[in-house]
Amino acid sequence: MPLKISLLVSDLSQQGAGRWGGAVRPFLLAAALKQCGYEVKIFGFNFGVAAVLPTTDVPIVTFPGHFYPQFLRSARQLLKQLDGDIIYAYKPKPTSFGVGLLHKLTTGRPLLLDIDDWELSWHGGDTWRYRPALKQLARDLLKPEGELRHPDHPLYLQGMEKLVARADAVTTHTQFLKQRFSGEYVPNGKDTSLFNPDGYDTAGLKERYRLSGYRVLMFPGAPRPYKGVEDVLMALERLNQPDLRLVIVGGSPYDDYDQQLERQWGRWLIRLPKMPYTLMPDVIAAADAIVIPQRDTPAAQAQFPLKLTDGMAMAKPILATRVGDIPEILGDTGYLVEPDSPQSLAVGIQALFADLETAKAQGLRARRKCLTDYSIEAMAEALKPILTRVMKKR
Repeated sequence: MPLKISLLVSDLSQQGAGRWGGAVRPFLLAAALKQCGYEVKIFGFNFGVAAVLPTTDVPIVTFPGHFYPQFLRSARQLLKQLDGDIIYAYKPKPTSFGVGLLHKLTTGRPLLLDIDDWELSWHGGDTWRYRPALKQLARDLLKPEGELRHPDHPLYLQGMEKLVARADAVTTHTQFLKQRFSGEYVPNGKDTSLFNPDGYDTAGLKERYRLSGYRVLMFPGAPRPYKGVEDVLMALERLNQPDLRLVIVGGSPYDDYDQQLERQWGRWLIRLPKMPYTLMPDVIAAADAIVIPQRDTPAAQAQFPLKLTDGMAMAKPILATRVGDIPEILGDTGYLVEPDSPQSLAVGIQALFADLETAKAQGLRARRKCLTDYSIEAMAEALKPILTRVMKKR
């Protein structure tokens, strides 16, 4: 019988890991663990509208998410069904790692922790402090939706960071996170069979998505200020070449930021609706190039941009900024420019389109690098020795 691994996810709703279907880290981990020969099941909470999750051979069990104290009831229900020989918590949050620590305390089963973001970076990082006045503290504790009733309030995230060492192993996907949390590197793997450029016709797909006649730079992720989309739009404004367009796919699930971009830069921007994960290769194939314009912020340094390996797997020319692990991931298979600089992006865009055949050759090299270093198989190979070592401790 194969060993069972229970993946514990804090939020599987449309506002959480469920928003991108099978594209995000927990589903990639599940695929890699299956590749290793383990039996995998995903457990998690729904803090919002339930997502349409991918149909795979990995069972997914969800429980309603609530504020405290009702959350404790849902956590107890989940713990009763948590049946893995190993528990693998995704993100150092009370709603995942915290529940996993309770399970380890009561059962003694091994607990792994995967960290794919610096959660406190969204709240100011190491400088964040909770120092309320007495009345505010009372409101945060006693109001039905008071701040401290949220299970993943930054105060509790700070506490979880201090407990990271209690995991039997920690995995991360960037050097920033590895240095901060002493984790072991496990890259994000891409399903390179799904993301395979063979058989895709860029010209035909441009026509399908009404992009014919444009030189298309595509940003296939959720735009947020630190991701530098504004810098690309300012670069296009500088270049002022009427056939250039930036295409974003799906928009922001967090706020109206993409609408703000359209109001200011609508001349250069085309928005495509959110697509199922299985259709993303089809959309990416319609691009002339993929742009990853991350700004140099702690949030960006901590991330492994999944849209980067989307483009690599699809053999697209890639223009990216030198932030975090991007230079190492891309290597010499793309175009790198300085971050926070519309001028540098404008120069990079001109260089890429000045010799598009060379850029396409770079894209083919990027796919080969993705197959070697950033496939699901590569992810599985990185996980195998970690899991073997953890099982020996049982």
